[in-house]
Amino acid sequence: MPKMKLPIAAELPQPEHIDIDALAASWLDGSLDLVCVLGPTASGKTKYAVALAARLSEAVSRLKPELGHVQCEILSADSRQVYRGMDIGTGKDLCEYGDVPYHLIDICEAGERYNVYRFQKDFADAYNEIRSRGCLPILCGGTGLYIESATRGYDFSKDNPQVDPSLLPQHTFYIGTLVDRDTRNARIDARLDARLEEGMVDEIRGLIDRGVPSENLIWYGLEYKFVTQYVLGEISYDFMKEHLGIAIHQFAKRQMTWFRGMERDGVEIHWTEV
Repeated sequence: MPKMKLPIAAELPQPEHIDIDALAASWLDGSLDLVCVLGPTASGKTKYAVALAARLSEAVSRLKPELGHVQCEILSADSRQVYRGMDIGTGKDLCEYGDVPYHLIDICEAGERYNVYRFQKDFADAYNEIRSRGCLPILCGGTGLYIESATRGYDFSKDNPQVDPSLLPQHTFYIGTLVDRDTRNARIDARLDARLEEGMVDEIRGLIDRGVPSENLIWYGLEYKFVTQYVLGEISYDFMKEHLGIAIHQFAKRQMTWFRGMERDGVEIHWTEV
């Protein structure tokens, strides 16, 4: 029997060094109005964005001391962290933010069906409020459609007349968190074990007990789909864990495919090792 050829993994982008002082100078002279940190799940986006916020604040204050302390604030671009009560399964890890203010997390009830139109409006409102206070916004997340709706001026005016694309950022600097596939998959597996130990099953059982329809939880996908099916008795624990892990690996691969597609469309992403 001929030996099966394994698919060749897509080549990773070349990592870059991010010049924080240059970013700060660009914000000060108006040539950028948003920094976006993007990457697949388990690539360290949030931790990197929080560290970047501190370094950017320091650099801006050093380059223009008369401004005093300039606060960086983070806007989340995660399609599931918007829901209250969905904490472990979405990996909110709010303790990672420390003293850095965050936005667009816990803004609607579990069971609702949030969408990109609402996100674009909520992002525009939060983004402009941050800018009005002289603070520097950092968008951080892995939901590609949400990121593009905020940063590429998508005009949803027919369906979402509350948002004028002129209220959205015009000059975004994109930073991608780079991690090789094997490391990413190992992190995904370790994180899944940790979330199950932290009580993810109980969290989802509690949402069902509170009246959140199971079909809505399944609609959210990944952790909420598989764990809900387990809680309902439709699949075994071992099946749930194995197939959920596989689904998250596939999801991370799709995220990278989306971001590389953005690059093919002309978006310059500065990939860096975290």
